[in-house]
Amino acid sequence: MIYLQLLWSFFQIGLFSIGGGYATMPLIQHQVVDLHGWLTMTQFSDIITISQMTPGPIALNSATFVGIQVAGIPGALVATLGCVIPSCIIVTTLAYVYYRYKGLTMVQGVLSGLRPAVVAMIASSGVSLLLLAFYSTSGVPADWAAIDWRAVLVFAAAFFILRRWKSDPIWVMAGCGLAGVVLYSIG
Repeated sequence: MIYLQLLWSFFQIGLFSIGGGYATMPLIQHQVVDLHGWLTMTQFSDIITISQMTPGPIALNSATFVGIQVAGIPGALVATLGCVIPSCIIVTTLAYVYYRYKGLTMVQGVLSGLRPAVVAMIASSGVSLLLLAFYSTSGVPADWAAIDWRAVLVFAAAFFILRRWKSDPIWVMAGCGLAGVVLYSIG
């Protein structure tokens, strides 16, 4: 019975967790602490902390840790499965619909309209992160004195290396990390 409850609870969390990991926290808390009483609020906050420290999505990590606390390894498997199944169903359905109707002009029009929007959203995030790196206190340009010139230097060098020599981004990031350690430890 506990396995069905875990499966159903995390199925609901997986189905309605639109907006990413932090948006799922109230859903997980409601199911785990308020509705079923599987964990106390202190235990829940500990599990959320551990979920944030471990690699992977927060909701999936939380499902695994809650499942272990409630019903051991089988509980972890059931809770994790419950969290993943809705995404699998939705993605499979969307893939089927796409492949079935991809030739329709309306579908092509929707996809053509979405491409620039996705590029704009990614560019907006990139610009926000760039401003936060250059103006390390608030991310808002105040004046020229507030610019972190070391960050600008590292960014310009990385951009140049990536564009000029088409280097592997992993090596460029590692080099930027090393440059950051050197530049920020001497100044």
